[in-house]
Amino acid sequence: MRANYLLWIILTVFYAVVTAGYHLWWSLTHDGWEPIGTSALAMLTFMSAFLAFYLWKTANTQGEVPEDRLDANIEDGESEIGFYSPWSWWPFYLGLTAALAFASLAIGWWVTFIAVPLGIVGIIGYVFEHSRGQFAH
Repeated sequence: MRANYLLWIILTVFYAVVTAGYHLWWSLTHDGWEPIGTSALAMLTFMSAFLAFYLWKTANTQGEVPEDRLDANIEDGESEIGFYSPWSWWPFYLGLTAALAFASLAIGWWVTFIAVPLGIVGIIGYVFEHSRGQFAH
């Protein structure tokens, strides 16, 4: 965790320098203030600062994790992360449905009326795939 928040602190400083440099460059070469690029870079700076703060706070609350210790073994960091069904087709179906929903931004809003019901079917199928059929619990 220490390496993570140090990386984000370094990135925050870098983005702040880039933001200041961009604003200075624009001010010297053009008339007036350019709000879009400066604002976007400033928001990037604040976002990385928020991530650095979150990771720092989590590292201080959680304590030292096995990934930060030099004497740790691989099995020290093991834990059950979750359950995944390798035979499931529902994630693929949901991915296609999400692609169709995002394509509706380019094609037309009416495609959303097709994508949303398909997405609901996909979510229900994904949630209840272990409640019926061969792999029922």
